[in-house]
Amino acid sequence: MNPVPDIFRILPEVILTLTGVVVMLADASLAPGCARRPLGWVAAFGTIFALWASLWQLSLPVGTGFYGTVETSPFTVFFHVLICGIVLVALLLSLDTLPENSHHQGEYYALIVFGAVGMCLLTGAVELLLVFIALEISSIATYVLAGYRKESGRGPEAAIKYFLLGSFATAFLLYGIALIFGATGTTEIYEIARLVPVEQHQTLVLASLALMLVGILFKVSAAPFHVWTLDVYEGAPSPVVALMSTAPKAAAFALLLRVVYEMFPTLRSTWAPLLWVVAVLSMTVGNLAALRQENVKRMLAYSSIAHAGYLLAAFAGLGSIGIAAASFYTAAYAAMNVGIFAVITVAGGYDEERRTIQDFRGLIHRSPVLGGLLIFFLISLIGIPFTGGFFGKFYSFTSAVEGGAVWLAIIGLLNSGLAAAYYLRLALAATQRGEEEKAKPRPQAGIAVGAALMLAVAATLVLGIVPSDVLHAASAGAHVLAAPPAQPQILGKITPPPAR
Repeated sequence: MNPVPDIFRILPEVILTLTGVVVMLADASLAPGCARRPLGWVAAFGTIFALWASLWQLSLPVGTGFYGTVETSPFTVFFHVLICGIVLVALLLSLDTLPENSHHQGEYYALIVFGAVGMCLLTGAVELLLVFIALEISSIATYVLAGYRKESGRGPEAAIKYFLLGSFATAFLLYGIALIFGATGTTEIYEIARLVPVEQHQTLVLASLALMLVGILFKVSAAPFHVWTLDVYEGAPSPVVALMSTAPKAAAFALLLRVVYEMFPTLRSTWAPLLWVVAVLSMTVGNLAALRQENVKRMLAYSSIAHAGYLLAAFAGLGSIGIAAASFYTAAYAAMNVGIFAVITVAGGYDEERRTIQDFRGLIHRSPVLGGLLIFFLISLIGIPFTGGFFGKFYSFTSAVEGGAVWLAIIGLLNSGLAAAYYLRLALAATQRGEEEKAKPRPQAGIAVGAALMLAVAATLVLGIVPSDVLHAASAGAHVLAAPPAQPQILGKITPPPAR
């Protein structure tokens, strides 16, 4: 069999990089007064091409490239497709949301695409130094995007807080990588997995695990590492929040799955209880704090913290069951969260004049489609049947029960009931009619935003009505991750998982 060229292993990343470069060069070539909106379409079409390349990678044999630093497998393809889909929706939202005269539009679109490069590379990296580089590529782009709305004081504040706290979190991850290198003498994930069970310096190994978990859990905004989330969500533009609340988290959860299930599977008795506690804290803190919020974006920020807890409950599952459940929940959460932020983007506008729950009062009467979609995504976030949110929670809690964490599943169910209170409060406000509502303008959605909403609705419905195909794809990736090869891999060869 002819070896697969290494470039095919990172084809989506290559396409996204070239797209970002084209956007930057075109932006520099255009006169200052020319519209930059077409550059957003260039970025969107490049992302679609990268999504196609990710699906094409399924035809490649499972293996690694570039001296065993990056892997192509059903697991990486699943998250590549998910991230490219999120980026595409975020770009479509931005096309109809950014004002015509907004500053640095070309850089805005390029940063989104370059951030996607880091996120995709992070999901396929099997070498810890590449993990760090990919994380930095993703993080730097999102730091800048968080502060894009410079005319508002909240934008720079969000960017500075995100940068400072994110730098500390990245330092924790880097220290963890340094310690595991000191203990094992390698940064290759497969080789570390082989050496950890026989390593004499178990203290260094445990310290490395703890530091890496801190760094990754910050990226997914799990409690108690969630303090950055509120101000960043409130200060960043809504399309950017739609992106950063889903795509970087999807990449970080993929990394967390690889670290605990592939690199430290023999330390399950150590990391499983830690993630159990973090899951309970995230669910409880997120939901209790969201109950008191009047600002919609801050309420959804706390909601994202709670959903990180629901997803972490799947890590109590054994082997491929837990991996598949966590992967499926990541896809379900991304679909409904991108959708609800798309609605908020259209209803609130770029300047976000409507920020509180009362500002959304009567939305369904001013715009029946937009109000109906808001209620639909809120229903999915609650976890009502026939939506992606229902099956996401079902598989996550089922995985926890099968892993022996019955109480974790019970706490998750109780928290889901608690979350319904603030979701329904927003839904009720959208259905209420008042005299003052007649004076409010009717929200307008362009073609790009309409396409973004359709994609989010379709994904949420597919995951809720016919989830079998997505679950099968998640399970295929889980089997690869749950059965890593026993020997370190170089030059594009990898031992396939055993038949099941």
